[in-house]
Amino acid sequence: GLGLSVTAFEAGSDVGGTWYWNRYPGCRCDVDSLEYSYSFANDLQQEWHWPERYGTQPEILKYVNHVADRFDLRRYIQFNTRVTSAVFDTDSNLWTVTTDQNGIIRAPFCVMATGNLSTPRKPDFPGIDDFQGEWYHTGLWPHEGVDLTGLRVGIIGTGSSGVQSIPHIAAQAKHLHVFQRTANFSLPARNGPMNEQTELVIPRRTNQHWRCRPMNGIRSMSENGNKAVASAFFIHSMTSLLTRRRMTRHQSLFARKSAPR
Repeated sequence: GLGLSVTAFEAGSDVGGTWYWNRYPGCRCDVDSLEYSYSFANDLQQEWHWPERYGTQPEILKYVNHVADRFDLRRYIQFNTRVTSAVFDTDSNLWTVTTDQNGIIRAPFCVMATGNLSTPRKPDFPGIDDFQGEWYHTGLWPHEGVDLTGLRVGIIGTGSSGVQSIPHIAAQAKHLHVFQRTANFSLPARNGPMNEQTELVIPRRTNQHWRCRPMNGIRSMSENGNKAVASAFFIHSMTSLLTRRRMTRHQSLFARKSAPR
């Protein structure tokens, strides 16, 4: 090893990153499951089974938790913590990182893993604060879910989150109205059950496949990880090495819900 140690700061209360925060109906990855996996441990690749070509949010979150448990990573992560500042001193070549838990850490390396879309943006629509119904943001969907049965629902935006959630919400709501500014170009996912032969062959091509290309894998050992909304890695001299990557959250959907009529 490099003789380094790592502490990760995570705004969420557990691992998962973007898959921790985004729990809207239909949330799913648009990268093949076998590509969207960690490749640093061959045993991990062999033991995990992806049920579908494209993983759902619950399945990916299950996978991330499995990785965290298997490698005992939670002991290196400080949850429910946001980084408030990170300052580099050119004289000492050290970062000084401050958290909202009154923590101060000095380290030679600071790896930002916040994601460029990790902070959900509340749209500045006129009248939103006076809206009498309930409204939800896909990036901050309630963990307990939302029952839209029999309700009139409006979805603003048809980005990836909107495209994924619209069919599921339409099947539940009494009426769904989609507000779209610009039409998106969208192709059929052609999703389906994982092909057993593909799953057997692809992970075993470690030397030829994985080591010859950048990993498209889960970029969160969380956050946004998203990916915590404000998380980072700090390598200093107290703990052991943790690898973490983060994937930015899609924030295209903004749903409003009104009472049934």
